[in-house]
Amino acid sequence: MNSIFEAETVAALSARINRLTPTTEHLWGSMTVDQMLAHVNVAYEMVYDGIHKKPSGLMRWVLKKFVKEKVVGPAPYARNTPTAPVFKMKGPKDFTRERERLLAYMLRVYRDGAEVFEGKESHSFGPLTVSEWNVLFYKHLDHHLTQFGV
Repeated sequence: MNSIFEAETVAALSARINRLTPTTEHLWGSMTVDQMLAHVNVAYEMVYDGIHKKPSGLMRWVLKKFVKEKVVGPAPYARNTPTAPVFKMKGPKDFTRERERLLAYMLRVYRDGAEVFEGKESHSFGPLTVSEWNVLFYKHLDHHLTQFGV
């Protein structure tokens, strides 16, 4: 798997993101392109912005036990995989704003570097390895860019 902590990967992902337009159609699913960008940004908001409430202790246990491997494991996401409520987008979003936020978040992760993420606490899964953080960020973004044909 490519690494979100490498310049070449960030450049390739950025190029794919910049091929999106406000009218890019999905190949599956129901999100619009602006909603998808906002949806992907939630993972970064959880790391950097502190605007999302952490799940309760019991819910975190459930997430670690039954969801973590699907999110940070190597297997690709299936199409139309259910998502957590915090990731569900309602109504239109500002395409340009969401795209620029995503590009900035990716650059921030790259600049922070892998060492910052080793053992870093995840909202839902507790401490993750740098490899798990990479999978979480890269696999999710790649899945949704593929969903929109870029």
